[in-house]
Amino acid sequence: MQENEKINTIVREWVEKAENDLKNAAHTLKLDEDCPTDTVCFHAQQVVEKYLKALLVLRGIAFPKVHNIEELVALLSVADCPDITDVDQDLLTDYATVTRYPGDSEPIPLAEARRAVAIARRVRKSVRRLLPKQALYRRRM
Repeated sequence: MQENEKINTIVREWVEKAENDLKNAAHTLKLDEDCPTDTVCFHAQQVVEKYLKALLVLRGIAFPKVHNIEELVALLSVADCPDITDVDQDLLTDYATVTRYPGDSEPIPLAEARRAVAIARRVRKSVRRLLPKQALYRRRM
């Protein structure tokens, strides 16, 4: 396997995981008032994190094992930075840690969970434009 094929395979694996997170978040949102919003927000964060990591793999940029969106975005060139504000980066990073475990966090309103998924979709769209087409298609079984 050539180096480009190996890279595209790894990128595709990150994309597939991100797409699964997006499916989970979007499907769970359909529960409306019964929606576990913390779960939706966690999956939205994972979409963004995994798409960023796919892009970093493509660019040959090593990244630490972190869930911090701001830290991952900072590794990218200006031309590769996705459509995400600093506020949204902080918000999503909190969803990766604070919402996963019991503690002092307040319940997340449904509107905020919807916003998190909208952010994830926006980042997904901007990163996918930069990825090779071969990395965007699911592997056939």
